[in-house]
Amino acid sequence: MLRAFRPVVAKAGLDPRDWTPRELRHSFVSLLSDSGMSIEQIADLCGHSGTTVTESVHRHQLRQVLLSGAVAMDRIFGAEA
Repeated sequence: MLRAFRPVVAKAGLDPRDWTPRELRHSFVSLLSDSGMSIEQIADLCGHSGTTVTESVHRHQLRQVLLSGAVAMDRIFGAEA
C-alpha cells in the first residue's frame, strides 16, 4: 500500500516520510467530525460496521490531526496570509 501511496503524497508536494495512510485516515475522520458530520455517517464512510472503532481509534487525536491537516492543506492549496 505504501508503494502506491508515497508517489501520490510526493505529487501533492508533501514529504512522503511524514505521511502514512493511517494519518490521512485520521485527518479524514477528524475533519468530518469537526464539520459536524455524525459519527454514524463517518463510521459508514470508513467502512466500520458500527461507531465503536471510529470513536475509540480516531476521535482521540482530533486536535493534533486537525492542526497537521490544516498545515498540509495550506501547503497544497496555498494559504492566503
